[in-house]
Amino acid sequence: MFPALSTATVPAPAAVLVPPPGRSPLAGGLQSRQALETALHGRLWRGSSLGVAADPTLPSGFAALDTELPGGGWPMRAAIELLAPQFGVLEWRLLAPALRSWWEKQAPPAANPGRRQRPVATPLRSLLLVNPPHTPHLPGLQALGLPPSALIWVSAKTSAEALWAAEQAIKSRVAVLAWLPEARPEQIRRLQVSALSSDAPLFLMRPESAARQSSAAPLRLVVQPGEGWSLAVHLLKRRGPAHEGWLTLPATPGAVEPLLTAAKRKGQQPSPAPAPSPVPVNPPAERTDALARTVLHA
Repeated sequence: MFPALSTATVPAPAAVLVPPPGRSPLAGGLQSRQALETALHGRLWRGSSLGVAADPTLPSGFAALDTELPGGGWPMRAAIELLAPQFGVLEWRLLAPALRSWWEKQAPPAANPGRRQRPVATPLRSLLLVNPPHTPHLPGLQALGLPPSALIWVSAKTSAEALWAAEQAIKSRVAVLAWLPEARPEQIRRLQVSALSSDAPLFLMRPESAARQSSAAPLRLVVQPGEGWSLAVHLLKRRGPAHEGWLTLPATPGAVEPLLTAAKRKGQQPSPAPAPSPVPVNPPAERTDALARTVLHA
């Protein structure tokens, strides 16, 4: 005896779309692809080309770097990781031009002297510093163009408190610079999700060893000191092809540049001093007067 065969309903063949007379099916597919690319403008990019940012970007202040960044600047609705061998100096020299322009865009327009206008108080969105490695030096930051009144310094006791402060600041749509050396990949992903609803810059400072870890941040850069006062920057991750080589960015602070010589400004080493003359075999006898004796400090 053979087992009874179960009956099943055979589905009807799917309808076949036939193009109208005189129209090529390839033309319809091309128009559909163009319509799809237009709808996903900024959200879809080819792996061989840089992505076009649909969200606003902030110019970095370095033309060579903007050329390599998708959208031509720092993305606003994204977490940006800066990996450096040592914290405290390199990140400020790299980010100062962008942060300065960030506040300049928020400043109210100048009043017309010919018309009497009531002053309108426009509060500036703050810059939150979470666990910086050193105490912020307000005169130095002011020399970089950052208003001290807009800076907020948060010193967290634990890494969990630092992450909580950074996440709350992101939700408040303020600019954030957070030093998170111990953050895990899932914590970076949480900050990236929060950044999608904020139009303020978010920079996460991580150690250079974090380059071996996976990260949800769409943009990751390695920053190292270059020759002289320049910065060496390598794009470790971006929306587009892999970045080859290193960028050399001139990052001499404006207050320091007038004090540098031409050799120091270009990163050249000064010519070595001539070798000292040999000591004579028979040195002259030591003088006994007080002016010829060595001064000893207590």
